[in-house]
Amino acid sequence: MVTAAVFYTTDRRPCPAICVVTEFVYIPVPTIPTTLSIPTASMCRRRGLRSKNRKPPALKGRRNPFVAREGIPLLLAALLATGITWELVSVIWALLPGVIFLWLFLVFRDPRRSIPAIPLGVVSPVDGVVTEVGVTDKSVLNGEANRIVIAVDSLGTYTARCPVEGKIMDFHTDPGNGSLNIDTSGLWVRTDENDDVVLQFHGHRFGLAPRAILRYGERVGQGQRCAYLRFTRYAEVQFPITGRPLVAAGDRVVAGTGTLAKLLPH
Repeated sequence: MVTAAVFYTTDRRPCPAICVVTEFVYIPVPTIPTTLSIPTASMCRRRGLRSKNRKPPALKGRRNPFVAREGIPLLLAALLATGITWELVSVIWALLPGVIFLWLFLVFRDPRRSIPAIPLGVVSPVDGVVTEVGVTDKSVLNGEANRIVIAVDSLGTYTARCPVEGKIMDFHTDPGNGSLNIDTSGLWVRTDENDDVVLQFHGHRFGLAPRAILRYGERVGQGQRCAYLRFTRYAEVQFPITGRPLVAAGDRVVAGTGTLAKLLPH
């Protein structure tokens, strides 16, 4: 026997149903409700829930890979050679390009660094060991200046970091009279306090000089990537004579995080 009945929910709302009677056992079959209540994003926020349609926040710094972009083609070539040798020759012969791939990965690695906030600080441009701390009377900008020389770690970060925050200047143009013509190469940064800091590299391997990745007139941040080292041996930082060195010969420094010196406020 089939009959109609009305049941009540726990909150005393009527719920129409159809009762099917079989051997005096009532089996309620509730009908499908005509309306559904779907929580909105605002309702989820009020109830402390997370909406499924909510997009995760975008990750910052994704454009900088773990290895320097200059080494990506070589890494891909070594990886391809490893795969082809593995497939066509043997696993043993594939070890040779595999080792080359691992070596290239260590050479071109460019890890992200947490740059500390160091007002008037001069940070290390490279990973390595300080070999010389002193004063020179023949600085790049024709004057007396402090000088710190660092032996670059061959397996350190492949990308050099800018020692200070400021504007990149041109050695061939003086902002005052329009001509300077200093016959040298390097990175000259002028801070907001008009302090001049110069970064130079010496002892290039394989005839490869470091390559800058910034342009003249561009503003650069402290610890920002500024050049590819390309197997250079030494990095030299020159800063005003009024500055105070904070390292000594033999100290190990880390690019972008190790503090070399402190510039005095004007």
